[in-house]
Amino acid sequence: MLRYLPFLLVLALWIYAFIDCLNTPEEEVRHLPKVVWVIIVLLFGEVLIGPVAWLAVGKVRKGARGGSTPSEWHRKHKREWVAPDDNPDFLKSLKDENARDESVMKDWEADLRRREEELKRREDGNPEDPTPPKS
Repeated sequence: MLRYLPFLLVLALWIYAFIDCLNTPEEEVRHLPKVVWVIIVLLFGEVLIGPVAWLAVGKVRKGARGGSTPSEWHRKHKREWVAPDDNPDFLKSLKDENARDESVMKDWEADLRRREEELKRREDGNPEDPTPPKS
């Protein structure tokens, strides 16, 4: 098992660098176009030159002063979402949805009453029924 470990580590670094290169926005790529970096990572991945070059010089890396840690990022960025209980648009959508559900329910109830009356007239053999009973 230990003899496969170097191969697996190289493969893991290769995959990580490739995915990191693909997910990096174009404005954060340094020295070469992003497409060229992807090709370099793919072509020279087996010998680790491509992935190491990408990780070392290909991407703008922000240090601790740049706010790259999650806690610093959250402190500097204002939350854009609001809890559903505090969101007036969400509450309005619930009211609209309830109104639609109530109107649909009233339509179903009216249709059910109409069908029940029609069925009762057919069972009674009411001559006022414009439609003849189906056999």
